[in-house]
Amino acid sequence: MATLEIIGAPQSNFVRTTRIACMEKGVPYTLTPARPHTPEVDAVHPLGKIPGMRHGEVTLCETSAICAYVDRAFDGPPLIPRDALGAARTEQWISLHNTAIDPLVVRQYLAAYFFSGLPDGAPDRAKIDAVLPKMRETFAWLNRELGTRGYLAGDSWTVADAFLLPTMHYMRLLPESGEMVKASPNVAAWFDRVAARPSAKETEPPPMPGRGG
Repeated sequence: MATLEIIGAPQSNFVRTTRIACMEKGVPYTLTPARPHTPEVDAVHPLGKIPGMRHGEVTLCETSAICAYVDRAFDGPPLIPRDALGAARTEQWISLHNTAIDPLVVRQYLAAYFFSGLPDGAPDRAKIDAVLPKMRETFAWLNRELGTRGYLAGDSWTVADAFLLPTMHYMRLLPESGEMVKASPNVAAWFDRVAARPSAKETEPPPMPGRGG
C-alpha cells in the first residue's frame, strides 16, 4: 500500500497538526517540505496553501479533511471520539481554534513578528500592540475552559489538541504571549501534558526563518 505523504513546511502549525495525527493513529508517512504556492503544493491545493496530502491516487487539502481521512482510512486509536457528543466537542474545538484562536494569535500577532513586511524585517509593533487586548481575552477564556478538564474536548486526548498545540508552541516563545501562557496556569499545564507525548516531541518544528527558537 502506498505511503501517505504530507506536503508542506515543517514550521507550519497546520502541517504539524497533520503529522501529529498520523503519529497518534500509527500511520507511517513521509514529509515533503514545501512552501505555499510552490508546484508541489499547487498540485494538491487549489489555493496553494499547506498542508496537502497524497496517498496513492488520493489527494486532499485542508487540515481538518486530512485528519479526518487519516482517522477513518486506517486502523488505530480514534483521533475523534466515536460517540456523538465526544465527536461534536472535538469538532467544536477544532472550529474554535481555526476561526477564533489561529486568526488572532497566528495570522495577526505571530505574523507581525516573523512576516511584518517592514523594509528591515523588524516586528511591526503597532500591529502587535493592537492585538494584545484581544489576545488577553482569548487566553482568559481558554484558561477557564482548561480548568474544567485535562484536554480540550474532554478528559482524554483528541485531534483537537493537535490543532492547538503547534499554536501554543509558538506563543510560548514570544514575549507578550509567553507571559500570557505563564499567567494562564491551566493552559500551561495542558501544554506540558500534550507536549510530552511522543507525537509532539518528534514533530517539534525547526526555528522560524530569521529568528531563533
